[in-house]
Amino acid sequence: MAPSPTKFKKCLDNAFSSFFVQGTTEMTNQEEVEIQISELDLLSSMFPYEEEFVVTDQLALAELKHCAENESAEVPSSKVRFILNVKAEVPNASMVEFSMACALPFKYPTVLPEITVRSSLLSRSQQIHLNSDLKTYLMQNCSGDPCMLSAREWVKEHAVAYIDKELSSSSVTTSGAMQSEVTMFTRLWIYSHHIYNKQKRKNIIDWAKELSLSGFCMPGKPGVVCVEGLQSYCEEFWSRVRRLTWKRILIRHREDVSLEGGGHAEIQKRRKFSTLEEKYFDAHGARGNHMNLGQLYHFLEEKGCADIFQMYFGVEGH
Repeated sequence: MAPSPTKFKKCLDNAFSSFFVQGTTEMTNQEEVEIQISELDLLSSMFPYEEEFVVTDQLALAELKHCAENESAEVPSSKVRFILNVKAEVPNASMVEFSMACALPFKYPTVLPEITVRSSLLSRSQQIHLNSDLKTYLMQNCSGDPCMLSAREWVKEHAVAYIDKELSSSSVTTSGAMQSEVTMFTRLWIYSHHIYNKQKRKNIIDWAKELSLSGFCMPGKPGVVCVEGLQSYCEEFWSRVRRLTWKRILIRHREDVSLEGGGHAEIQKRRKFSTLEEKYFDAHGARGNHMNLGQLYHFLEEKGCADIFQMYFGVEGH
């Protein structure tokens, strides 16, 4: 049985108290890394099921652990990203789920985590209002401390109230948050043990079109999916895809780029692909489910993504 939130909070306090020495106000990079790993381990123990908690970038987590074990290691190339799902009861006694897309900056907990809360029942303005208030709460109550559990509890207690809340004139200032939300361009490189199922393949194409994402999908064994576009839409795509039944699926690599202004022209300029479509590379094998990886490498090379090949397969392409 999972521990209660109160016991879990005490466990967090005990786990992190050893990192703080009286009179010391700054943590070393190594202490920050160790705190992040400890908190992720505790979250995994508290919420053991994928529908509650899942790390979406295993490569970043592996880099973080390597950094913890080797003080001379380079700073991880990407942030650890994960999803916390929270179920809350609405007044009519039904349950609604809120999804917290989280990222831990390398300097966390010295700096706040990046959290975006979403729900199908929230309008865009309600979502912006909720996320702005959550950030204010964390700034006022959790600055410098591990705070993922506190953030989750805040969402569980307060998020439902935003579903029917109309924005007041004072909250118009959150329009700046709307601007910042569309200033990140993301490219996700997804690896799957295999992609055969026709419905899954149709979902990948349809969801990418719905979310204005470009890229490609290589079905077969292994399966490769690349999507690119606005960060929030890429994360929504991944949230949907990972909920399908897979033998194994993970984000092998991700690229995040800040956009200047975030306009349509700037987004189009960053794209390496015009649309998202299935790609076949001399399919062979008894079931026609193996692709010519040499042709895949040349396709990636043409798109300026040749370095991705080694990340997927561990060898240099040719």
